[in-house]
Amino acid sequence: MERKHQYALWIEWTGNTGEGTKNYQSYERSHTISVENKYVIEGSADVAFRGDAKKHNPEELFLASIATCHMLWYLHLCSDAGIIITAYVDHATGIMVETSSGGGRFTEVMLNPAVTITNESKKNEAEALHKKANELCYVANSCNFPIHHQPVIYVEGN
Repeated sequence: MERKHQYALWIEWTGNTGEGTKNYQSYERSHTISVENKYVIEGSADVAFRGDAKKHNPEELFLASIATCHMLWYLHLCSDAGIIITAYVDHATGIMVETSSGGGRFTEVMLNPAVTITNESKKNEAEALHKKANELCYVANSCNFPIHHQPVIYVEGN
């Protein structure tokens, strides 16, 4: 039986400098992302699109969604398998290509998780569970481009 989950948030453009969208240069790309009872995220466009480099942009948040969904599934699977994780860090990267029409799309994402486990004998299984996490990840299953993984597994104390 499939279960449905609904998500809601508010986006508010905060970049009106007094002239609205009179022309492409007349407004800021600043906005807020709000979810009830959570901290507000200040966003902007990427600098390449006249955005504020000090604020998160949609492309970064998209990449973060992929990487964190993978991590959460991976931690779950390791827990079920009796693999104790004591540290997890991922330097995720993504490639977005602009089209001649001005649009664009992500063409691939690379996750580079560095995971620390407590038991050397579980190292191969810990590495293999990244594939399973990718198969189960809600966000990865919603993407139409490849998501690659280059995990590194460390054993605590080594």
